[in-house]
Amino acid sequence: MADVKRAFVTGWPVDHSRSPLIHNYWLKKNGISGEYLKRPCAPQGLQQFLSDLESEGFVGGNVTVPHKEAAFGLIDQPCRAARALQAVNTIWLGEGGLRGTNTDGYGFLANLDDRHPGWDCEDNRVRGALVLGAGGASRAVIYSLVERGFSNVIIANRTLARAEALVEHFGATCQAIDIVEAVPGNLAPAFIINTTSIGMNDRKKPLNLEGFSATTIVHDIVYTPLMTPLLSQAKQLGMPIVDGLGMLLHQAVPGFEKWFGIRPVVDETLRKILLDDLGEAS
Repeated sequence: MADVKRAFVTGWPVDHSRSPLIHNYWLKKNGISGEYLKRPCAPQGLQQFLSDLESEGFVGGNVTVPHKEAAFGLIDQPCRAARALQAVNTIWLGEGGLRGTNTDGYGFLANLDDRHPGWDCEDNRVRGALVLGAGGASRAVIYSLVERGFSNVIIANRTLARAEALVEHFGATCQAIDIVEAVPGNLAPAFIINTTSIGMNDRKKPLNLEGFSATTIVHDIVYTPLMTPLLSQAKQLGMPIVDGLGMLLHQAVPGFEKWFGIRPVVDETLRKILLDDLGEAS
């Protein structure tokens, strides 16, 4: 077992994580002697867990809720994205100690590049994006849109102060509105992204899409269910849609490359494995 590289996902709880399906598929496909394991860790034990990585034989791993923000404060060398988001989801042992990044934004962009090429054309960047929600996931989405050159990012949230805090953090290309005011009469975005959990465990929609342009791209980062109420309405209205599964798949790519030395490919076989596990039709 000495030359078997080991990586992990840790959270509290962590049983629900589908990261092992992704990484163990890539290990097998690429003929790599390695393993990717679930390691539950209570919040009070996170510092010790990270301190013991090398002695436990781990080269790195993923950090999921509720540890992303706490882990940021425990690593030695956060990357630019991690500093901007004040959270990490991917860590590895490197020169200078424990290093970390946040790949959520990368996964968001790579999924859209893959499923809807041209979504970020110059006209769309000018027309801008409407981001629903102001939680941790929205931070990665907003950061990525700004980095990709979107000049008008509207953040809509039921608690306006939280959206305004993100505007203060990310700058003048963003503006905040109350989510109930996000109506077609006031806005004409090229792109709508739901970062809230609305629609995950109920049939509610975070926004009524009637009246928005039929060319508006609608993306929901929720992937259980794959076809959320928001995406179902968008499809009925003839609007282009992008589901959230690809974000989960693509955000795993940089970590795998750091730990195992090969940049993996998100293919349809992997997507089907996750769809089958989720009980979704492909």
